[in-house]
Amino acid sequence: MTRTIPLYTLDGVGDCAVSDHPFATDDGLGLALHRFTTDPDADASVLIIHGLTTSTDMFIMPEHENLVNHLHGHGYSDVWCLDFRMSNRFPYNLWRHRYSMDEIALFDFPPAVAKIREHIGDRPLHVICHCLGAVSFTMSLFGGAVDGITSVIANSVALTPRVPKWSKLKLRMAPTLIDRVLDIPYIDPRWSEDPTITRGRVLSKLVSAAHRECDVPACHMLSLMWGTGWPALYRHENLDPVTHERGGDLYGATSMHYYRHVSKMVAAGSRAVKYDPSDERLRSLPDDYLAGAAAVTTPVLFVTGEENRVFTDSNIVCHRQLAAMGADHHELMVVPGYGHQDIFMGKHVSRDVFPGFVDFLDRQAGSPAVARQSSPVGAGRATAD
Repeated sequence: MTRTIPLYTLDGVGDCAVSDHPFATDDGLGLALHRFTTDPDADASVLIIHGLTTSTDMFIMPEHENLVNHLHGHGYSDVWCLDFRMSNRFPYNLWRHRYSMDEIALFDFPPAVAKIREHIGDRPLHVICHCLGAVSFTMSLFGGAVDGITSVIANSVALTPRVPKWSKLKLRMAPTLIDRVLDIPYIDPRWSEDPTITRGRVLSKLVSAAHRECDVPACHMLSLMWGTGWPALYRHENLDPVTHERGGDLYGATSMHYYRHVSKMVAAGSRAVKYDPSDERLRSLPDDYLAGAAAVTTPVLFVTGEENRVFTDSNIVCHRQLAAMGADHHELMVVPGYGHQDIFMGKHVSRDVFPGFVDFLDRQAGSPAVARQSSPVGAGRATAD
């Protein structure tokens, strides 16, 4: 494979100081924070969290204005990106583990926040999170494992995971089929690049035979791994061609157990529930994360693409249910013409999406007092509706 953009490049980061901050979890994994700052003494900091199989790379893409650069340019000069155990920068997804999102909520996020606090003290800290990173972080927040968070922006899904009918079937069948029947330790969007004939390469060709919407095998595999659609993760027209071509780099491989946890949540009535309530290590976490959610005062902006084919209307429902519980301090932002992943990785996100993020951050306590014009209608402006 000839890469247009190097793997794990920092070329997309603007003129700022970059530093790495490794830390360990209580269950024995090494993780890392990456700090991108133009002012380490900024009034407020932002922590950004990726989803399953992605990484920090989705927020520092060089082919368009990325989230880190956009935040720097709009008053948020101290940005931290977390690579936690779901990241494709680590090998943890490449074996048959039994990690659930409960472990992430309890073991990954609290030490990450503590590490940031070592540098910023008690200054305001905002969080922007995505996909299963958003599910697990909101579990951590609403489950009481982390506190002191000024505000949260959660994309696509949070405490009420909802998926299309075909995705429900995949969630029930795929873990057993891949893990036990085919005896494959993980599913990889780059299987088409295997140098020899492997089970993965054969499966990739079969999947591509059913996906004629483009000629990128990694894109076809991603539609198998996530959601329902041709393609499922995003709308093709929202992506730069370079982004589309390098999907195999931006999304890594994953083993099956996180899918089992999502499946259990969907079967539980689309509620974020603990995977194994009998696990004594996790007894400090609630069995049902939505049950006491109304007591959490941290404001959350629930974001979703209007054409989300991965977690459909999950965040619309989450916002509605919290409001019905009396938690009317949260907001909803629905972005027209966008799906799941293109909310962050689309070529025009700095025009269509990020202004809505900045508008929300600006209105939270401790945010930079920067006078700005209101976001344009096309920017998916936040609403309390």
